[in-house]
Amino acid sequence: MTGESVQAAWDLLKEAYQYQMGGDFEMAVELYKRSLDIHKTAEAHTFLGWTYHFQGKMDEAIAECKKAIQIDPEFGNPYNDIGAYLLEAGQYDASLPWLERALQSKRYESYHYPHYNLGRVYMAKELYVKAREHFEQALKMCPDYTAARDALEKIKRRVQ
Repeated sequence: MTGESVQAAWDLLKEAYQYQMGGDFEMAVELYKRSLDIHKTAEAHTFLGWTYHFQGKMDEAIAECKKAIQIDPEFGNPYNDIGAYLLEAGQYDASLPWLERALQSKRYESYHYPHYNLGRVYMAKELYVKAREHFEQALKMCPDYTAARDALEKIKRRVQ
């Protein structure tokens, strides 16, 4: 693998991300796959999974995240994403180990997301003290995280 081909794969990943954020999921999928054909990365698998999630393809999304974990077990995003997908499907207990693993990952820039998602799980399970702790942790790490702030306010109204 040459440095040039690795760079080409990253360039395709960045382009795919732009299409994904613009809502052109078909083009994003195509570009992520082209990136992976050149050089497999945990990031490309994770973002391909995220795109599948936007398309409602939950099984494919989780499968891509698991491929990402095989490539780089220390990359936190795919663990959080699997946990979030299971949470959305109402599989609260199944989501917990994935979200906990995201918090243990060494390579992750957004630890506030698994804290927020754990808060959501505990809120759904009506374990409000634990939910509050995770929402507060998310806000400590990212003070401008509106979703965590709103969730914390919702708990305060419920538990009064």
